[in-house]
Amino acid sequence: MVMTRRRFVESLCLMGGATLVGACGRSDPPTLEEAPWEPAYAKLEAQGLFVERIEQAYEIMRACTLCPRRCGVNRLKGERGFCRAPANAMAHSHQPHFGEETPLVGQHGSGTIFFSNCNLRCVFCQNWPIAHKGLGSQISEEELAGMMLNLQRIGCHNINFVTPTHVMPNILKATRIALGQGLNVPLCYNTSGYESVEMIKLLDGIVDIYLPDFKFMDGEQASQYNLAAAQDYPERAKESIAEMHRQVGDLVTDYRGIALRGLMVRHLVMPNRVAGTQEFVQWVANNLSKDTYVNIMSQYRVAHLAYEYESIARAITTEEYVEAMDWAKEAGLTHLDDRSLSQLDIFRRRMP
Repeated sequence: MVMTRRRFVESLCLMGGATLVGACGRSDPPTLEEAPWEPAYAKLEAQGLFVERIEQAYEIMRACTLCPRRCGVNRLKGERGFCRAPANAMAHSHQPHFGEETPLVGQHGSGTIFFSNCNLRCVFCQNWPIAHKGLGSQISEEELAGMMLNLQRIGCHNINFVTPTHVMPNILKATRIALGQGLNVPLCYNTSGYESVEMIKLLDGIVDIYLPDFKFMDGEQASQYNLAAAQDYPERAKESIAEMHRQVGDLVTDYRGIALRGLMVRHLVMPNRVAGTQEFVQWVANNLSKDTYVNIMSQYRVAHLAYEYESIARAITTEEYVEAMDWAKEAGLTHLDDRSLSQLDIFRRRMP
C-alpha cells in the first residue's frame, strides 16, 4: 500500500502524536495519484493560445497597466513607473527554497526566482534591499528560461516567481521558451496581492499555483504602511484572489503531498490588529472556500522603516497570534498551514 500523506498523518494520530493534534483536525487536500499530470501552460501551448497571451502581455507594457497603479509609462521605450522596473526582467537570485509552505517545498525545495523591485513597497518589508532598492541584474527571457530549467534539473518541485507582477510578460515568454526545452513543473505565482484582476485573467490557463498575500483588510491601514498610497489594496486583493480561486480552485497535491494546482493564501499577523485578521478569515470563509489553504504567519518583525511607525514598531505578542488562529478556526477554515498549527501549539504553551 502506498503511504500517502493522509495515511501518514492518520497513523501518527493513532499513535497519539501530540504535536499533530491540530493538523489531524482538518481535511487534507485532494490528491492526484493515477492520471498523468500536465502543467497548465503546456495545455495552453497545445491549444495554440500561448503566443497570443504573450503578445497581449507585452502590448500592455507600451502604456503599462500591469498593476493597479496603472502608471501608463511605455516601458518598451525605457520609461519607468512606480515599480522602477525596466522592460527586461531583473532578478536578484534563484535557488531551491526550503522556507516556503510544506506542499511547495517537499524534499527538494521550491524553485524560487526573486525578482527585483515591487509595485507595493511596504514599510515593513523584510526583503527591502531587493524590493525597494532594486538589487539585482537585468536578464533576458532566454536567461530566465535557463534559470527555470536549472531549478527543474536539480529537482525543485515547482518554479516559484517571487514578486512577479511587474515582470509578468517576461515570465510568460520565458516559460514558453523553457517549455520548448522540457519544462514540466508547476508555476507558482507568489504575489503581494496588489494585482489587477484583468491581469490575473490573462494568466488563466498558465499559472498552476497562486500564492498571494492578503496583507490588509482596511484601505487606510494599507495606505499608511506603504511608501506610496495603496488605499485600494483590499478591494484589488479581494478581486484578484477571488479570480485566482475561480481559475485553480482549492489546493490539489500528488500522492506525496506536493502541490500541483490550487490557491494558497498567506496572511501576516501584525501588531495591534493592523492587518485585520478577523475580517480576513471571515472573507475567505464567505467568499472563497472554507477548505482554502491558508497560512496565518507569525513571523512579523520590525524591518526596514517599521520602527518609525508606533503601531507596528514591535513584534506580535503570544496573545495576538493565538487570537488570530482562534478566529480562523471560528470562521470554519479547515485547511490551515501545518506549521501555523504547530506554531499555535507553541504559542499556547507560552500563555499563563
